[in-house]
Amino acid sequence: MPPHSTGRGFHRLEGRPTWLVSRVHARSSSLLSAGFEAFGDGLRSYHYRLLAALEERGPASQAELGRMTGIDRSDVTGALIELESRGSVKRAVDPDHKRRKVVTITPEGSERLLQLDAIVDHVQDEFLAPLTVAQRRQFVILMSRLADTRRSDET
Repeated sequence: MPPHSTGRGFHRLEGRPTWLVSRVHARSSSLLSAGFEAFGDGLRSYHYRLLAALEERGPASQAELGRMTGIDRSDVTGALIELESRGSVKRAVDPDHKRRKVVTITPEGSERLLQLDAIVDHVQDEFLAPLTVAQRRQFVILMSRLADTRRSDET
């Protein structure tokens, strides 16, 4: 009987870290999407990333925001237009570079970010529910280490 007809799972994949990470990513993305869908008032995780970057780093160009958040430049523009229409950000022409726009979070945007923080916090709790507090800390440490591209570039 060929291996594919034994009724067993994908044993070649089950213990592979890259496979597990992709499954964990799919689960986390699904939980985030559901959380924003239910409570985000039409905003998504990329809106959250943009507001968080502006709150933490201060005013930035649209291109800088794309680099900081990992969002494609054209998607940044669309998301910022939406955030601007909601009063969460202001975009203004950079006086030093007329073709560039500088984006600033507004007080309303900072308040909205706090509301979105609550959604993200709830999703974190749901996502990490199977783990103990100590396991959660260890998981974050290990994932941060794997995500640190500077460390992998040095080796």
